[in-house]
Amino acid sequence: MKFGQVEDPESVDFTLPATPPETIALLKKHRGDGNLEVYVGCAKWNRQDLKGFYPRGTKDELAYYATQFNSIELNATFYNSPSAEQVRVWREKTPDDFKFFPKIPQSVSHFSRLLNAEDKVTAFCDAISHFENKLGMAFLQMHDNYKPKDMDRLTAFLQAFPKVIPLAVEVRNAAWFADAEVATSLYGLLQTEGATNVLVDTAGRRDMLHMRLTTPSAFVRYVGANHASDYTRLDEWVTRIGQWRDAGLQQLYFFIHQNVEVESPLLATHFIAKLKSDLGIEVRGPNQTLL
Repeated sequence: MKFGQVEDPESVDFTLPATPPETIALLKKHRGDGNLEVYVGCAKWNRQDLKGFYPRGTKDELAYYATQFNSIELNATFYNSPSAEQVRVWREKTPDDFKFFPKIPQSVSHFSRLLNAEDKVTAFCDAISHFENKLGMAFLQMHDNYKPKDMDRLTAFLQAFPKVIPLAVEVRNAAWFADAEVATSLYGLLQTEGATNVLVDTAGRRDMLHMRLTTPSAFVRYVGANHASDYTRLDEWVTRIGQWRDAGLQQLYFFIHQNVEVESPLLATHFIAKLKSDLGIEVRGPNQTLL
């Protein structure tokens, strides 16, 4: 079963949790710093997953995708760390306002489990630096069996990670959230090291929807259930984003996933339209002019 998937979405309470006071306090420190920057996209651009998204005769999937959305959660780098040349090719296929959010390779997070991975991290960071101004934020996703007993590894990793590369972190084991003291230690570590705390909205793991921001950036990985509720869930997110914007949110990075990815562009398009209609936020989406 895919991570966070449930057989019966009707049984899940999809109400968003309240925003913790610590999140509001952090955001208020940045109120007035500037306008909210918003990037919305999908997790993949390949034709096999996004069936029906590409017009007949499309020769370059990334080049077309980048005319429709302003960002991509780059999961491809999880499986193989890219070369500098590959990064440059991707960069040159996209418009000036496009940003990439590459996932740190599994060789670092899953196989090495953050130990003795300095050379791999250096190679990855050196490569993605070639995105230049199109680099949004790298993100580290740990295996769901990575537990708080190994927080010292995460601490050392974050302290050594190049601060010139913006970083988000996603831990998946339920033990990180079950104990308030452990969760507080995690959030404190991320905030101290300037790492963004990833929010995961998926049906089967509501504990990962902690709403605790550790930077003035919200990095949201939204996993739909291929169900009618996917759209009402996104509508509720728009309301919450409006509240966070008013409090001082500076960046929103929102990426749509689906267990069946064919619907991801449709959900992303809906979300973009709601940001504009409800909040007056202009985000480039399908059938809109490039910025």
